Amino acid sequence: MTSTTFHIGKDLRVRRLGFGAMRLPTEPGPAREAALGVARRAVELGVTLIDTAHLYGAGANEELLAEALHPYPEGLLITTKVGVARSGPAGEWKVDGRPAVLRDQVDQALRRLRVQRIELLQLHRVDPETPLADQLGTLGELRAEGKIGRIGLSEVTVAELDQARGFVDVASVQNRYNLLDREHEPVLAACEAAGIAFLPWRPVASGESGAQAEIAAVAAELGATPTQVALAWLLDRSPVILPIPGTARTDHLEENLAAEGLTLGPTHRDRLDRLAPPA
Repeated sequence: MTSTTFHIGKDLRVRRLGFGAMRLPTEPGPAREAALGVARRAVELGVTLIDTAHLYGAGANEELLAEALHPYPEGLLITTKVGVARSGPAGEWKVDGRPAVLRDQVDQALRRLRVQRIELLQLHRVDPETPLADQLGTLGELRAEGKIGRIGLSEVTVAELDQARGFVDVASVQNRYNLLDREHEPVLAACEAAGIAFLPWRPVASGESGAQAEIAAVAAELGATPTQVALAWLLDRSPVILPIPGTARTDHLEENLAAEGLTLGPTHRDRLDRLAPPA
């Protein structure tokens, strides 16, 4: 039977099917009020892993989650990401892993999330212009200072993951991965071998019509939706996979979380496995 929980960093227990907060509107108005309700409903339905980032509204998404959920219920993990900043020539967003930037964004996240420590802090992207030792060394220092509990990475290769593990303990990896996009299969395999949590972003994606028709056919046979089939496939694919589907609608949230109760039989898994070529 597929486990519904996972221990990040071997000790932080979360429900595997989480919630990605990126799509929640943060501008004042009815849409923001609805977004607050979606975040609260996620927790009511038992979500214990919520993903956000400094990049999402320059911290506004973090503030939204704090407004919706603080004081946080016991066992709720809000993980955020740093390392993308408005430091381009014209003030545009760019990958920026300079130590001062990482420190500043962590301090901002602590303030916006209203916490003393971020239990899982992920490097949003590896900055090719800053030595990896400096980027991860800074996060290691922040962990030693008690500002973060565990360190994760996002959009890395197997080689980058191996190199990073030479500097710090890596608790999670967040790469693009779904039923129809398995480019990072080798990274997933490396995470599985090491017991590292793998958080696929864009866990449900559109594909060519033939593939979508097959997913729809499996969904019809199971009395489910194609989205639920895609999420159930991820949960079945590996015990280290922690999908974080995002939405700004409560009905979609409830649809997503119901995927946890969907069981794929061997024939269905085989049909779905054949929809994307091996990485």
